[in-house]
Amino acid sequence: MAKKIAEKFKMMIPAGQANPSPPVGPALGQRGVNIMEFCKAFNEKSKDKMGFRIPVVVTVYADKSFTMDLKQPPASDLIMKEAGIKKGTDNPLLNKVATISQEQLQKIVELKIADLNTDDKEVAAKIIAGSCRSMGVEIAE
Repeated sequence: MAKKIAEKFKMMIPAGQANPSPPVGPALGQRGVNIMEFCKAFNEKSKDKMGFRIPVVVTVYADKSFTMDLKQPPASDLIMKEAGIKKGTDNPLLNKVATISQEQLQKIVELKIADLNTDDKEVAAKIIAGSCRSMGVEIAE
């Protein structure tokens, strides 16, 4: 028989850096989850994505056990890494901050397609290209 789900929630935690301090500790503590067990498991699973913030969906069961589902880093973080910039522009229509190639765009699509609401790579590329445009990052032809 399946366990009864008590609660499901999302957090954004830097990869490999989960610790009992806020916001992780209080979010887990108020739900009765073993904080150190979560931190060790999260840090182990996310150590290959160091430098990124990782969205994680935590499912807490009635017996206070939990499961976690790690997602890929946000598209904006992946775009900034590929473009070599610290942040996007304040005005994407007037100020362009960087350019990425089609190969770099496809690399981001390969990583993010599992988290997007499509399985078509062309559609996924358009979604990521839209994020690029809103950040002031151009895509080279």
